[in-house]
Amino acid sequence: MGSAYTSPSILQSSTTCLAPSPFQSQESQSNSLNFCSATRFLEPHFHKSSKILIPKSPFSVISPLKCAKVHRMQTQVEDSVKPIVDPHDIDSKLLQKLAYDALVWCSLNGLLVGDRNSKRSGTVPGVDMVHAPVALLPMSFPESHWKQSCEVAPIFNELVDRVSQDGEFLQQSLSRTKKADPFTSRLLEIHSKMLEINKIEEIRLGLHRSDYMLDEQTKLLLQIELNTISSSFSGLSCLVSELHRSLLQQYREDIALDPNRIPTNNAANQFAEALAKAWNEYGDPRAVILFVVQAEERNMYDQHWLSASLRERYPTLNDKSYNTHQVTTIRKTLAEIDALGELQQDGTLVVDGQAVAVIYFRAGYAPSDYHSESEWRARLLMEQSRAVKCPSISYHLAGTKKIQQELAKPNVLERFLENKDDIAKLRKCFAGLWSLDESDTVKDAIERPGLYVMKPQREGGGNNIYGEDVKEALLKLQKEGTGSDAAYILMQRIFPNISHSILMREGIPHKEQTISELGVYGSYLRNKDEVLINEQAGYLMRTKVSSSNEGGVAAGFAVLDSIYLV
Repeated sequence: MGSAYTSPSILQSSTTCLAPSPFQSQESQSNSLNFCSATRFLEPHFHKSSKILIPKSPFSVISPLKCAKVHRMQTQVEDSVKPIVDPHDIDSKLLQKLAYDALVWCSLNGLLVGDRNSKRSGTVPGVDMVHAPVALLPMSFPESHWKQSCEVAPIFNELVDRVSQDGEFLQQSLSRTKKADPFTSRLLEIHSKMLEINKIEEIRLGLHRSDYMLDEQTKLLLQIELNTISSSFSGLSCLVSELHRSLLQQYREDIALDPNRIPTNNAANQFAEALAKAWNEYGDPRAVILFVVQAEERNMYDQHWLSASLRERYPTLNDKSYNTHQVTTIRKTLAEIDALGELQQDGTLVVDGQAVAVIYFRAGYAPSDYHSESEWRARLLMEQSRAVKCPSISYHLAGTKKIQQELAKPNVLERFLENKDDIAKLRKCFAGLWSLDESDTVKDAIERPGLYVMKPQREGGGNNIYGEDVKEALLKLQKEGTGSDAAYILMQRIFPNISHSILMREGIPHKEQTISELGVYGSYLRNKDEVLINEQAGYLMRTKVSSSNEGGVAAGFAVLDSIYLV
């Protein structure tokens, strides 16, 4: 998740009542949120009582809970996201039946990951599989904010593409970061080489995910981050939505909720469609789609669902818009690409004797993926090729935390977008973001560290700094005075509503206080001046124990979930 959530370890308890937030209303707040001083809106947010209430819904399809085992809950007029079912009202017998049937469904339908206790589970398919960590029931989510997140997805897609084409902006914005962060420096080196040889990416493919949290005090949907590389769980997230629909249908007499209020989630098929169309635009029917993967990957089945969708949906592309050949995928690590890859004179990338049309990165986003110079040679080799890259080095850089912070500055979006309504919609999603050279903000973060998150230029979860650690890190950086502060940004800490959920890990259901983060996928494909795809492409809901700062599912912090529109 890489969330900006406040854990109850910072607050005294989740039920403490404190001073109201000084946030302005949504209408007056949307354009000024990122530009005012930190002090104006980073006042303490405190959660109201965590008593679980069912929302007062305008939808007649949502019936009262019928069974005595699951009681209907008190309604509340207040505009707040409350759980649709209180887990404490589910008796133990019903809970065990739900859990058992959920485990059967996961096993039969491939909602699986490798067992973390088995090393072979990350290398050999079909060995030591376990169910993916999931929530037993969907999480309530306001339909208005769901529609908002879907509406801005194509705008964010277009923004990433335009930012990626501005090499000067990327290099200048990351110039200080480059000096402080060796990983970003190496990425920028590759980018600089592409600029020097005037490398043009005519076919550009983006499979993105924009992550959000709903701030409890302001009711604003605020962006956590925008992922442009290895946007994971498009395969498994679809299955969680189907799991929850199946359980609600099967237990409709016990839990009177409408399965149709769970939005359709076609992320895997939409990602597969974008990959297939990019393959077709490349123009070589013999070429393959290369999945760049880690040597050990417990989440391999999420990736295999994309490969399976490509095989099943495009076994032989007879449609006039496609070549009449099967789309084939291969999987290689960066080290294998270095050993087996070569670049032909016309720019064709050949790996293990097979020409590559599309490169889809599910690795290469973190320093831990680059064990030696071998991996960096592979990354440069791929970037020099004429294969379609998802992402290209410029798309990768466009998704860094520093670029996210730069885009939140006044008048920067106007550099890339012309439509004022689109700009306003994006700004409405921005949380407070600052560089560490803004002394007033840094001073405030030292005085009130619980209201900020300190983020490095990293993906994958487990990297952010929270609470008193923010203060200690900032003081240490000030004392060192080496410019290392350029490796970080500060972000407003978001205070979402705390809910009660049932989380399933290792076959055991746990009733927990939780918070959730919504990720909305976007797919984008352009060939020169023609935009072939630009759309919202499904979603990922992740739920975690409220006392956890981090939230990555693969990193072990969260579980997969779906949303129930209210």
